[in-house]
Amino acid sequence: MLREQVLDHALNILEQHGLAATTSLAMLTGDIAGSEEEIQRFWPDREALLYDALRYHSEQIDIWRRKLLLDDTLNTEQKLLARYTILTEAVGKQRYPGCLFIAACSFYPQTDHPIHQLAEQQKQASWQYTYDLLNKLGVENAALVAHQMELILEGCLSRLMVKHQVQEVEIARSLAEDVLSIALCRKNGALS
Repeated sequence: MLREQVLDHALNILEQHGLAATTSLAMLTGDIAGSEEEIQRFWPDREALLYDALRYHSEQIDIWRRKLLLDDTLNTEQKLLARYTILTEAVGKQRYPGCLFIAACSFYPQTDHPIHQLAEQQKQASWQYTYDLLNKLGVENAALVAHQMELILEGCLSRLMVKHQVQEVEIARSLAEDVLSIALCRKNGALS
C-alpha cells in the first residue's frame, strides 16, 4: 500500500461524494489499501485519514501555486485567474478541488479542531497568493480586493459542492475578472 495512492483515492472519493457521505474509513480507502488492520496502522479512524488527505491536498495546491508563480509564460493577471482554468478542467473530470476546505470548515465548525484549522490555513494561503499578486500589480487597497476575489472563489467552491456544474466556475471567473478590471481602472485613475 502506497500512502500517496490511498490519499489520492480518498481525495477522489471525498471530492465526488463530500465529507458527509463518506462516513467510514473503508469507504475512503476502498480496495486500494488492503486489510482494515493495515489501514488502521496508518490511520486509526476516518478523521485521521481525512486530516491526512486534506494536508496532502494542501501540499499539492501549494506546489501548484509555486509553479504558477514561476511560470514566465503567464502575466500577473493570468496567474490570478488561473485557478478557474484548473477548476474548469477538474469539474470536467468530476473532481472538485478546494471544495473540501470549504466543506471542512462547515463540517468541523469548532475553530480549534485540527481539520478546521488546516482548512483555514489553506484559505489563508489562497488569500495571501491573491494579495501578493495584487500588490505586484500595484492595485489600490489590495487587501480589500483580495478579500473580494476570495469571496467569489469561496462562493464558487460552495456552489460546486452542491451543483457540480462548470457554469458556476465560468460565472465566478467572470466576476473575478470584473473585480480585477475595476481595481486596475482605479489604479490607473479611470474611476476617480
